[in-house]
Amino acid sequence: MSELLKITTGPYTFTAQTEDAAPKTCEAFLTLLPFKQKIIQARWSGESAWVPLGDFKMIDQHENHTSYPSKGDILFYPGGISETEILFSYGATAFGSKMGLLAGNHFLTIVDGREHLSDFGHLVLWEGAQDITFEAM
Repeated sequence: MSELLKITTGPYTFTAQTEDAAPKTCEAFLTLLPFKQKIIQARWSGESAWVPLGDFKMIDQHENHTSYPSKGDILFYPGGISETEILFSYGATAFGSKMGLLAGNHFLTIVDGREHLSDFGHLVLWEGAQDITFEAM
């Protein structure tokens, strides 16, 4: 069953819905709430920002994975050929690293505040790292 999360980053607040097609990723992530990190502009993936998580382990399998998330999709990459990360797509994205194309678990979708995604992307691109908080609603 889908749950709603509040995501706050910079001056923006988004509502995201968990994806039923990624139940293990969602279940694992929900146990971490509230989840606070920094988010920065993605280096290889286009119009997206990422939360680098190094060798953090939350789940080690792929489910509902994609390399081409839509605007407002949030992916969890469990690590492997690149470090563990959360990818937040605010526009055209091809998820990758310096090693090539990656596939991440699409586990959240922005359902409210989508009109601010481009502004959020502009903020991260031009003003740098932002705090980001994921909370239960």
